[in-house]
Amino acid sequence: MGEPASAALREAAWGDYIRRCVSRDESALAALYDESSQLAYTIAMRILQDEADASEVVLDVYKQVWDAAARFDEQRGSAAAWIVILARSRAMDRRRSRAARMRTTVKVEELHDVISRQPSPESLAIASQSSRSVMHALAAVPLEQRQALELAFFGGLSHSEIADKLGEPLGTVKTRIRLAVGRLRELLKDAVR
Repeated sequence: MGEPASAALREAAWGDYIRRCVSRDESALAALYDESSQLAYTIAMRILQDEADASEVVLDVYKQVWDAAARFDEQRGSAAAWIVILARSRAMDRRRSRAARMRTTVKVEELHDVISRQPSPESLAIASQSSRSVMHALAAVPLEQRQALELAFFGGLSHSEIADKLGEPLGTVKTRIRLAVGRLRELLKDAVR
């Protein structure tokens, strides 16, 4: 059948693994880790740019999956999306912690470095859905909104950092991100189900 069918099967399997983690099934956690840890690692590496820190973030993500599996809600998003959110959150926490320890400002990547030719975390996360639909929807988001959204979610920047990077007022950046998320939600509401 192709990519959408295999993505749906993968998503069903990952959701099942998470449900089995609720009943403390270690083999389910191991299977989920084997199949999805590269996704978490890719996101952590993109934000942290450090292999050791990214590897520790991956371990933190799967500890959180194990501890919080009962809170996973398939109605709110896919298993892949949940793993992406956990990885991004843990990587951002580690980045902040590292910056506080070093007492230096983490150098922010240039915009052209954020948009890479490598598979992005976004494309890996949506592989469990319909990647073509998401990419088409992203292309339909106005450039200014898409840039702010990419810097926030894939560059790991705060709203203030994005405002500084783009030379725009903070309120403008927040509005662009909110509008981009709303536009994506509208475009994808039928494609994801």
